[in-house]
Amino acid sequence: MESFASTDGQAWNDLIARLPHAHFLQTWQWGQVKAAYGWQPRPVLWREGGQVVAAALVLQRRAVWGLTALYAPRGPLLPWSWPALRAHVLADLEAWARRAGALFAKIDPEVPIAYGVPGADDDQPDPTGLAVRQLLRQRGWRFSDQQVQFPNTMVLDLRLSEDDLLARMKQKTRYNIRLAQRKGVRVRLAQGETDWDLMYRMYATTAARDGFVIRPRAYYLRVWHTFTQAGMGQGFIAEVEGEAVAAAFVPYFAGTGWFFHGMSTRAHREKMPNYGLQWAIIRWLKARGCTRYDLWGVPTRFEEDDPLWGVWRFKRGFRGRVIRTLGAWDFIPRPWAYRLFQQTWPRVLAWLRRGGQSSR
Repeated sequence: MESFASTDGQAWNDLIARLPHAHFLQTWQWGQVKAAYGWQPRPVLWREGGQVVAAALVLQRRAVWGLTALYAPRGPLLPWSWPALRAHVLADLEAWARRAGALFAKIDPEVPIAYGVPGADDDQPDPTGLAVRQLLRQRGWRFSDQQVQFPNTMVLDLRLSEDDLLARMKQKTRYNIRLAQRKGVRVRLAQGETDWDLMYRMYATTAARDGFVIRPRAYYLRVWHTFTQAGMGQGFIAEVEGEAVAAAFVPYFAGTGWFFHGMSTRAHREKMPNYGLQWAIIRWLKARGCTRYDLWGVPTRFEEDDPLWGVWRFKRGFRGRVIRTLGAWDFIPRPWAYRLFQQTWPRVLAWLRRGGQSSR
C-alpha cells in the first residue's frame, strides 16, 4: 500500500476509473467535500508489476476518546475475484487501523452478493461476493450496525436503446412517462446558485414530508457546486407551467450516473413530474455516454415495513437490475471501545451527521 502523493485530482480519478466498481464516492471531488467537514482524505494505491490494481479513498478523522475513525465510502476498489489481492488489501487496511489508533475502519465496497429480489425468479447469488463476505468474517470484520450507504440498489442498463428501455418498464411507468410529456412537464438543467437554492428548499420540503434528516444548505451547495464545476454532476428541475415541482442532483463518473439527491413538492402530482424527470435524466446520461444509471437505494428487506418500500414502488417500475451488496463492514482493533461506542451510538451519530459522514 502506498500513499497517492500527487495533488492532481484528475490523475487520481483517471486511475480509479479503470478499476472495477468505480464510484463517485471514491473520487477526488468527494474527498474535497469531506475535507470541509473535518475529514482528512487519504488516497492510497496498491500496485502489481508496476500497474495499479487497487485503490481506496480513505477518509480519516478524530473520533471519540482520542481515537480515530477510518472510512472508505464505496471502497476499496479492486477486482474482488482475485483472492490474493483482496486478502492483501484487507490486511493492509487492518494494519493501518491498528497504527492509527482507530476506533473502527469501515468499508462498504459495491461488491454484489446477489442480484434480484430475494425469493423471486431473478434471485441469483454472486459467488465472488459470497466469498468476500466469508473472508471478512474469517479475518474478524463485523457486519456493521451502522450502515452509511444503502446496501442495495437498482441499475438501468443505458446501453439499451430508448425504445428498449421503455419496453422493459412496467406498463404503468411507461404510461406515466408519456402522461408527463402530454401534460406539459418540462425538465431543464439547473444553472447556478439560484437553482441550487430552489433545489435545497424543495429538498427540505421533501425531508419534512417524508421524515428523514438532511444537512444544512451549505453542505448540499458544496456537493452540487464541486461536482458540477468538475464536469461530474448535473442538477435537473422539472417544471409545470414554470413552477418547479421536482428536481434531482445526479453525479456521474466512469460511465455511471447516480440518482443521488431527489426532491419534489405535492404540486401537480397528477401530471407525474417525477416520471418525466427520471426519463429526462436517463436520456441525458445516455447522450453523455454513460452506460449505467444507478437509482441509488432500494429496500434492505423487500417487505412493506422497510423504510424504502414507498421509494421501491416507484423505482421498480423502471425494471432495472436489483443489486444486493455486501453492505458496510467494520474492523475493530479495540473491541472494548467499540462496545462502548455502540452503547453511545445515538450521540455519536449526531456528531457524524454534523461532520457530514452520510451521503444523503
